[in-house]
Amino acid sequence: MMEIRTMTDEQRKAIALEYFKRMDRGGNLFELFDDHAEVYFPKWGIARGKPEIERLFSDLMGILSEVSHDASSINFIQQGDLLVAEGTSSGKTRDGATWRAGVTHAGRWCDVFEIRDFKIQRCYVYLDPDYGGADTARYPWLGSDRPVRF
Repeated sequence: MMEIRTMTDEQRKAIALEYFKRMDRGGNLFELFDDHAEVYFPKWGIARGKPEIERLFSDLMGILSEVSHDASSINFIQQGDLLVAEGTSSGKTRDGATWRAGVTHAGRWCDVFEIRDFKIQRCYVYLDPDYGGADTARYPWLGSDRPVRF
């Protein structure tokens, strides 16, 4: 039998913050997700269910050696089961490229969570996955003659 438990906005926010903390330290993210959850990540697509979510994060951590979310400056917007988190990050790719919001192209992100029954039901991540800033040739506004606007 399915159990439905009422949650407060602060409880939803605490689960989202725990998600970021576990990602940063390499902890177990997957126990935060419902068995049938969905996760979207740019250029990966939608992972449905824990096995696919585990594969998505395995693929992502295959290109990242470290990541750090600035939890103290995350902006939260909440309505019902939905929680939007907007923030900044820094880190390093496996090939040694570093990024930091405000210094490089990458590092600003927005995640949309649906959290119900004390589990993440949905997490859609919106960011530029070009952490190393390698994909610049296709964007003329990134030319060296333009002011930097990170």
